Amino acid sequence: MTGGLVGKCSLGENSMQFPQPTKEEASVYLEDTDKALPSRIDVRTRYAFFKTIARGGKSIIQSCKDLHLSRIICYKELRKELVDNEIEQQRFLREARVTAMLQHPSTVPVYELGRNNRGHLYFTMKLVHGYTLREIVDVKYRDRYDLTQLMDVVEQAALGLAYAHAHGVVHRDIKPENILVGPFGEVLLLDWGLAKVWDREGVSNEPPPSEDLIKSEDVTITRQGKLEGTAAYMSPEQIERDPGIDGRTDVFSLGTILYEILAGSRPAKGETIQAVIESVRRDTPPKPSEVSKYQVPKRLEEICMACIEKDPDDRIAGAAALVRELQQGW
Repeated sequence: MTGGLVGKCSLGENSMQFPQPTKEEASVYLEDTDKALPSRIDVRTRYAFFKTIARGGKSIIQSCKDLHLSRIICYKELRKELVDNEIEQQRFLREARVTAMLQHPSTVPVYELGRNNRGHLYFTMKLVHGYTLREIVDVKYRDRYDLTQLMDVVEQAALGLAYAHAHGVVHRDIKPENILVGPFGEVLLLDWGLAKVWDREGVSNEPPPSEDLIKSEDVTITRQGKLEGTAAYMSPEQIERDPGIDGRTDVFSLGTILYEILAGSRPAKGETIQAVIESVRRDTPPKPSEVSKYQVPKRLEEICMACIEKDPDDRIAGAAALVRELQQGW
């Protein structure tokens, strides 16, 4: 799989970009590996050389150097106007811990969760590089990747979701912007900020919404003049805020991505956010083979359409089942 080293990560409504690491940043040198660790550890002086990567609606992500381990990492914290918001603190802690606890090749390693010298939450994680799947499926890059390569990305994403579901976590924000393809063929699932988890009694204690997810996306449409957000990839039950939602909502989202790869367009249509939502709820999209300029394998089309059934009971049963379908050959 071809591709450059342009760094990407998602903050929900925003994405970020940072340059390819320099040889000095990427190389391992003896001077760094063998230098002495201070006898007294002061967290306030551990991280240095901060560079802002992105400012999202709720958080800020920076790159910085971990002076103890001599490496460039990602440093995430809430925006200053939200640092004392208890709901956002809860969401932030859940995102950090879910990302850290899901130790899989398709999740980004988390290094540390803590408070800075002002008592505000932060967590650090691996600084990743690659192309988002959004860049790849856009017309600009689509011809660089054949269908076999793209299906490998979808399969690896499904494997990561199967792992998460087996550990009691539903992502709920699967979209091309949140799937990153690295320079060495790795596939990473980004942004677990909307992850759903349950307690030991099977109850999910959702933080009350600080802002409506759909309304927040409308800002994106107004600003950019096109749908770039989440609603087009939501399952009908996610739009309805069904309390019984499970991993099949991620199957629907990944199936929507699969449809976009095969057909060249999303299955849900509409010029406004409400029109897209109604399309997700009610419209049966044409088969990809009916609208694509590429030849669409019949079995792959069947898998795709089975993923985006409106009723969860009619869908492929879960991410693990989707992996098996893709591995059986198409």
